[in-house]
Amino acid sequence: MFRVTQANPAQKRTFRPLYAVHQATPYAGFLDPEWDRSFDIYPGTVMYRKEGEVFAPYTGDSGVKPFGFSALWVAPSLGIDEVTATGANHFTVWVGGEQAVFEVLAPAFDQDADWAAAEVTDGTYRLLTANDKGLLTPTGADHSNAIAELVQVLSTDKILIRLNRFDLASTVDLHGGS
Repeated sequence: MFRVTQANPAQKRTFRPLYAVHQATPYAGFLDPEWDRSFDIYPGTVMYRKEGEVFAPYTGDSGVKPFGFSALWVAPSLGIDEVTATGANHFTVWVGGEQAVFEVLAPAFDQDADWAAAEVTDGTYRLLTANDKGLLTPTGADHSNAIAELVQVLSTDKILIRLNRFDLASTVDLHGGS
């Protein structure tokens, strides 16, 4: 259930699945009880798997890999908290393969990043990672920290992404079979 305050009844989801029926899955778990709520988690915030089924915002810390995208709001500055209202700290993260495409609305991506320069027009792609608040950004993305790739910049308030974590043009050998 999406719970908003009476002061903010028209709040939209900032992470919308476009191609996700068989390509992406909401992964159940718990929000890290040690997370200090020092910034907002929007639907679409990049999350990492801390341990077991405990998730926290991905902030680029070394040794930590992005896992998926928040499906829920924990936004103290907006007065929206879908986690503590349940009383059980339940949390959901979207995970998926390269066929899953999502629309991401501002403010769930880094609006200070140079998205015009990140836009691709030649059929290639641009890897995305997260900034220090878990918001998608092209800045500093490489094969070790990528969580998605940019499909298209639709406007200053909307981007399309594909859940692809691998840069197949990198020098890293990703095959593991015979």
